[in-house]
Amino acid sequence: MTVLTFQGHLNNMARAAVAMESVGGNMGALIDDVLGKLASSAREAADYKDALSAATGELGGERSPADVRKLVDGLIAATRAMEQRAKSLESELQASSQQVTELRTKLADVRKESMTDPLTNIANRKAFDDAMEAGTVAASDGEAVSLLMCDIDHFKKFNDSWGHQTGDQVLRLVAACLSDNVKGRDTAARYGGEEFAVLLRGSGLDAATKVANQIRGTVETKKLVKKSTGDVLGTITISIGVAQFALGETAESVIRRADACLYGAKHNGRNLVVNQDDARMAALETSAA
Repeated sequence: MTVLTFQGHLNNMARAAVAMESVGGNMGALIDDVLGKLASSAREAADYKDALSAATGELGGERSPADVRKLVDGLIAATRAMEQRAKSLESELQASSQQVTELRTKLADVRKESMTDPLTNIANRKAFDDAMEAGTVAASDGEAVSLLMCDIDHFKKFNDSWGHQTGDQVLRLVAACLSDNVKGRDTAARYGGEEFAVLLRGSGLDAATKVANQIRGTVETKKLVKKSTGDVLGTITISIGVAQFALGETAESVIRRADACLYGAKHNGRNLVVNQDDARMAALETSAA
């Protein structure tokens, strides 16, 4: 991971922490306010109950019509005041409910930001780790789950030749290609630097390899163009390694195998997809031994 990427990650975390603290403070103040309103309402209800009890006691015995009228008028006034307070409380609680909804939306936005890579706008490493954890559980329950590890070919050349802004443009372009080829519960994430990862839920090795080739082909059609001159700076390609979770396998083990396949794709010329069953992996292991 480059220094700029790491700094951006830290800035994103700092913003999320500040926003989370703000939302938490607002939520705490709102809860205190609602509890205060409910406590006040409970006291008023108790006072009203006491007034009714007192009136019931006063109705016993001989009372003149004027006294009865006065007592009834007092009860009517107390009842109307109680109704007014109940309506006011209902209105205040509705407003508080709206505030809770707004805070929940803000909280969801903060969470999304904390799980998003600020440069490429796809899932960040934290989101990927969470997705892998869920994928591990799903695979242990028998679901087909596969992992793609992707690396931009000759990325350093883009940075060295055209600068980091051009390199950032390449990263965003590749991230967009990944996003366009995943769906539903799949997760496309920036793993670090110029490396990306795609977790495919409900996809076995063959289906995942097909998706990987779709991604590779989509990226290959992209050309990096200098906006000021229209000059083509180069064609972008990626190499991809594909592995499928075995029953009971850990996330770390699958990542290692997908990484090994990625190395196999690089070793065999780049702009390739190599999966764990590829004959080229067996040849690579033999030469390494």
